[in-house]
Amino acid sequence: MEVEQTALPGIGLRHEFTTQSGRRIGVVSHRTGRRDLVIYDKSDPDQACEAVKLNDEEADALCELLGAPRIVQRLNELHRQVEEGLVSLQLPILPDGPYAGRTMGEARIRTRTGASVVAVVRAGRVFASPGPDFGLDGGDVVVVVGTPEGTSAASDILTTG
Repeated sequence: MEVEQTALPGIGLRHEFTTQSGRRIGVVSHRTGRRDLVIYDKSDPDQACEAVKLNDEEADALCELLGAPRIVQRLNELHRQVEEGLVSLQLPILPDGPYAGRTMGEARIRTRTGASVVAVVRAGRVFASPGPDFGLDGGDVVVVVGTPEGTSAASDILTTG
């Protein structure tokens, strides 16, 4: 699926895609942090027929509702591939650990180990596919998928630096 990104000068960014059934959906990310979920008219894809304004908490809740089941589905698929040498580990970030208060990018897990961080779980919330700017906190659980060697190396990085 192709997601189109459009800069909206003075406003922020708009991301849009067309569903398999032909509906156009977009999210406008305002510079203020507000998000608008936009559903376009089926007969005129340039005309919005509904826009729902979401504050940060509401946007996060919607992401969690849409993303958490997908993460579980992906992990289940990856577990089925264990015979092919893939494993997943849940690695806690200790409050006094080397990456508490640092970003995912600083850990460079994928670059250094070949393993992939597929999610971070924080206080019961799932953050799917965290980017390099995602900040880690003590108490987070990092979900890593890769070879046994790669996930072991990721564990070493997150626990010892």
